Amino acid sequence: MLTRTLPAAAAAALLLTLSACGSSGDSGEAQESKGPRSSESSDWKSIVKAGSTSCDYAKDPMGASKEVDVPEKTAQYTGKVAATINTSVGPLAITLDADKAPCTVNSFLSLASQDYYDGTSCHRLAVNPGFELLQCGDPTGQGTGGPGYTIPDELEPSDTFPAGTLAMANTGQPDSGGSQFFMVFGDTQLPPAYTVFGTLDEAAVKTLQKVGKAGVGEPGPDGTGAPNTPVDFETITVG
Repeated sequence: MLTRTLPAAAAAALLLTLSACGSSGDSGEAQESKGPRSSESSDWKSIVKAGSTSCDYAKDPMGASKEVDVPEKTAQYTGKVAATINTSVGPLAITLDADKAPCTVNSFLSLASQDYYDGTSCHRLAVNPGFELLQCGDPTGQGTGGPGYTIPDELEPSDTFPAGTLAMANTGQPDSGGSQFFMVFGDTQLPPAYTVFGTLDEAAVKTLQKVGKAGVGEPGPDGTGAPNTPVDFETITVG
């Protein structure tokens, strides 16, 4: 995972990036969407009114670390969508903002409906003051994985990253988000270069703060690393 060194008082200088070294999984192209793979995923679309935003999901030359269908090009959701990430440390309730980030939410829920996140582990914890978050969503667990396609940025200059923010990681290049995202559990200083697509509720923030207090197992040069308390994803439910 390519990152910048984190100076003691310059958390904002650290970019949340994915590795540019390639995926450890299937390097083939993700397939076009063939519709939901389960009855549960088809029920998801009945929760909210379908959107009309067209999403330009591009092929990722790094390939897919886990075979997955590309989301439908028209966003399938609008408004606020409630979901729960069920994990080894307890449920994390989130609210997705499909009006602000329709293509990102569309991708996240498409991946969740295909069980892409099930059985994955959060690979990167940051606990420095002003930079407190947990990065997840990589099936390889190494910070190198993705779904085989990229998501267009949905940024706003006013975006900030207080505790409770749900946002996408990227490679540091425009429109390079994939499946990896981060959950903020302490007010964090970052530039508005990461798509904010939802929030965590207060209980979820407290759960992640406990993970943060347990610390990082083997910190890298920037002070981040795998959490001492593993956070494994079990399922994601909607509604």
